[in-house]
Amino acid sequence: MATRAMLRAFSKPTFPCRTSQYLSLASVSRSASTLVLAEHEAGSIRAPSVSAVVAANVLSKDNSISVLLGGSGPSLQEAATHAASCHPSVSQVLVADSDKFTHPLAEPWAKLVHLVQQRGDYSHIIAPSGSFGKNILPRAAALLDVSPITDVIEIAESDLFVRPIYAGNALCTVRYTGANPCMLTIRSTSFPVPPTLADSKSKEAPISQVDLSTFGEGNSRYINQTSQDTERPDLGNARIVITGGRGLKSAENFKMIEKLAEKLGAAVGATRAAVDAGFVPNDLQVGQTGKIVAPELYMAFGVSGAIQHLAGMRDSKVIVAVNKDADAPIFQVADYGLVGDLFEVIPELLEKVPERK
Repeated sequence: MATRAMLRAFSKPTFPCRTSQYLSLASVSRSASTLVLAEHEAGSIRAPSVSAVVAANVLSKDNSISVLLGGSGPSLQEAATHAASCHPSVSQVLVADSDKFTHPLAEPWAKLVHLVQQRGDYSHIIAPSGSFGKNILPRAAALLDVSPITDVIEIAESDLFVRPIYAGNALCTVRYTGANPCMLTIRSTSFPVPPTLADSKSKEAPISQVDLSTFGEGNSRYINQTSQDTERPDLGNARIVITGGRGLKSAENFKMIEKLAEKLGAAVGATRAAVDAGFVPNDLQVGQTGKIVAPELYMAFGVSGAIQHLAGMRDSKVIVAVNKDADAPIFQVADYGLVGDLFEVIPELLEKVPERK
């Protein structure tokens, strides 16, 4: 009976949305100008970078927004074309065409940001709060001699921001009083791209090349990157996320989560305990020290609900939890909870959930 209730929970075409959204209009000077550091993949701007443009637009409706792309080859030009029409507020796209920027190494990218800032004199520089932004922005801030503000979830004014502290259990309002530029990383889940914007095509902004004639060589170089080949959705942007915790007990048992995710077209997540135990790679970790997600449906199996984990998924629209411990903290944030043995619940779900079309 309980499993049927769960099936009804995620068989609905839409999901109710929580009211705890941190977004407000800003009242700022007309002279605001923002540089957005954008990440691209396979010829398209990644969704978190588009959210950074949305955040820049909140600073001021008259804000002049420039999108900075780096890399080389045809995919860079395709990404530039996509960036030029990804949001109606984009004023121009700056392209740094060089092999030095193909991979997001902090040293060359920070120098690039410093170079572009010296020429453009932007009031704000914004990057998404993922590995890309966290890697580059602090070093760039050091070169520009300013203090960055990280993990912004609300922009109240051009110099007033809200960010979570204590693993998301408290919100801190920060006023920036330093010199330009004000440098921010934003949580993309707090600045969602409107569906109408995602499905429409805006007027294309002009594309300009960054003059790199004075750009010197650095001391760091790219070696290699290891990633898993999978057809599952990206964890940070998936509509449905299915997460397993320490309660799965082994990497072999964790494969049940992966099978359920494949059946639902969902992304796979894991708690830090599951990652530390070697069940899955650490790039699947959800939480304060992992990825921040806010899917329409978040299903947690064998997840106790530690504070560090809740910090990474508490903004999910609907949360479904399965745990044999009725007092597990995860039930305090769950919209639907089932106290039961996941080794009985997951096989039943695999049997009864229809295949995705």
